[in-house]
This record gives sequence, structure tokens and C-alpha cells, in this order.
Amino acid sequence: MSVKVRPYRRGGWEVDVTLRLPNGSRWRERCKAPVSSKSAAQRWGEDRERHVLLHGVPEPKKEVPTLEQFAPRFLDGHARANRQKPSGIVSKTSILNRHLIPFLGPKKLDAITTEHVQDVKRRLKDRAPKTVNNILTVLNMLLKKAVEWDVIDNMPCTIRLLPIAKPSAGFYDFDDYERLVAAAKAQDVNAYIIVLLGGEAGLRCGEIIAFEWSDVDLSKRQLCVQRSEWRGHVTAPKGGRLRYVPLTARLATGLRDHRHLRSPRVVCQRDGSGLTQDTVADHVTRAAKRAQLAVSGVHRLRHTFCSHLAMRGAPARAIQELAGHQDLMTTQRYMHLSPAAIEGAIRLLEQGGPPSAFAQSATADKKGGPYVRIDSGDMLETADA
Repeated sequence: MSVKVRPYRRGGWEVDVTLRLPNGSRWRERCKAPVSSKSAAQRWGEDRERHVLLHGVPEPKKEVPTLEQFAPRFLDGHARANRQKPSGIVSKTSILNRHLIPFLGPKKLDAITTEHVQDVKRRLKDRAPKTVNNILTVLNMLLKKAVEWDVIDNMPCTIRLLPIAKPSAGFYDFDDYERLVAAAKAQDVNAYIIVLLGGEAGLRCGEIIAFEWSDVDLSKRQLCVQRSEWRGHVTAPKGGRLRYVPLTARLATGLRDHRHLRSPRVVCQRDGSGLTQDTVADHVTRAAKRAQLAVSGVHRLRHTFCSHLAMRGAPARAIQELAGHQDLMTTQRYMHLSPAAIEGAIRLLEQGGPPSAFAQSATADKKGGPYVRIDSGDMLETADA
């Protein structure tokens, strides 16, 4: 057994502890002493020696990988293992390669600090807040998986997203939508069906591409949305569950007249091959240009579907089911357009007479004064708070 103390190359003292263990093996540890004087370093080394003899050799510290080294494991063990959508895997790969690895790649995962995260935000100052938040979300998930898989002991930093104002969803008003439908019908049958599937059934672009004749039930006048396609990859719709949407009379007639045997897909090329995202977008753009509409977009048709439902007074839950929104908060973006909800709330102010007993009870209770209570026999009695 020996404890040697020598000057450390960057100041302070290095302690070199050597032990012969009971099993005959040799154990050695060299480290910088956490004290300033040589005599204190000697005592610290001897204490360390006694601790090892009493409690055994400490477990070797696990080697923490850098972000660049851990990134492939994160993609394979999280994104691909959980069978995330191909678009999501490509997005995470792009964020890692373009932003996180260039900024934080050489840093060990447990050495990424909150200041480093703020530096990433500073470097991305010219990017949209939503883009920055997407990058920070991937970093946050990567570090959480490192903790979950015992690569690091705990989260090394705090990640706060940028505040983002919820944008209002752009949509076609009723007149503009009818002009678009007429222009699409005059253009070609694919454009007509695409516009109707987006504007009167709420299908997303990938859902339109993957929509098959087996998903249509003209006798029940409904369609089933159960698949989506992105760059040749067919997956479940966004949210992971299918949904049923009743057909409008115009969409049912359009599908019946459009029936073909060229492909299982409803919309396809003349040779039966499938459409791409760019092809679908081009159909809508040309139809919008023919209708003399300044803005266009396949997803704008979906916004139009939800907005028109809200403007016609459809309940939020019904819109959520028809659109396949996973979260009701997404549907609430359209409910400010509902005239029934807004008009009904304002009409409450025009009701004559005093407030109801229930309203009086709530008001008095908040003030801490007498309140009116309704018991199980529907009798009214007054009590003091």
C-alpha cells in the first residue's frame, strides 16, 4: 500500500494511491486532490485508501458519449423502434445533422448546460420560433432518453421553448370555395375529387394520395380514412387511428361518376400510377389560379372543412371526430367562427329579470355571504356562511 503526493501539472496536488487487494490484484487511482496544501492532500489520500479497504473498489465511472455518438442510438432505439412515421424520422435526422450535431456534437451529454441551450437559441435567431422549438424538442427528447436508458444520471440542463402565438387557420369563405370547386371541375376530374376530399371530408394531402376505393361505401354514403402516404411510405393516419366521415351529396356523386378500374387508388395518373404530394399540390394551385384566388394549398382545404363546420354551428366534439384531431385544443382554433356560441353568449345579457337562484348562489358564495342551497327534495333554504 502506498500514497504518493506530487505537484499537479495545472496547479494543486496529485494523489497516487496504490493498493494490493485481498484477491491478489492491484488497484491504483490517480486524481487531483480537492485540497490546497501538500499535507492535506496526503491526509486525503490516506483517507481514500482506508475507504477502499473498508468498502471495496468503487465502480468505474461510466463513459458518457457525446451527442454526436449518441444520436444514431437515439434514432434507432427511439424513433425507429417506436415505428414513428417516416416523415418524423426524417425530420429528427435532419434536425440532428443540420443543427444539434454542428452546435453540440462534441459535447458529452452530461456536460450540456442550460447556457449551451441558450447559445443554440442565439445561433438560430433568424429562424422561425416554431422551427427553433422543433429543434429544442428533439434535444429534450434525446436527453430524456439518455436518462431513461441510464446513459446519464439526470437531465443536465433546463430547456424552455420559445413563446409562439397561435396563428389563425386560413380558409376559403363559402363563395371562394364554390369558385374553387367549379374551377377544379372544369380543370380535370382529379382536381375536382381532390378539392372535394379536402374541403368536404377534411382529408390531409397524404390521406388523399392513399385513399382507395375500398374505403368508400356509397350505399352508406360514408368514407373511411385509414391510411396515409408520405414519399412512398404508407402508414396509419396522423394520430394513429382511423375515422369515418359521412359523404356530402356532391362528394358522393363525384366519387360515383369518377369510378374507375385503373388503380385501387381513387385519385391516380392515367396509367394507374399514384400521385405525389407535389402533384396533388399542383392540381389545387392550378384550380385556385383558374378561380382567380390569391392563395391556395391542399391543407387550406382541410382548414376550410373545419371552419365551415364551425360557421354552420357544428359542436367542437363533432368537428374533432370528423377531422381526426387528437387534441380538442386543435379543434378550438376554429370555434371562434361559430356564430351560435358567440351569439348565444351575448344574448344572455339581454335576458330580463333577476339572475337565477343558481347564479345568485354562486355570486353570494364567492363573496362569503348568505347563499341559497338546493337539497335533495328541491326545497330552497337559506344558510349563513
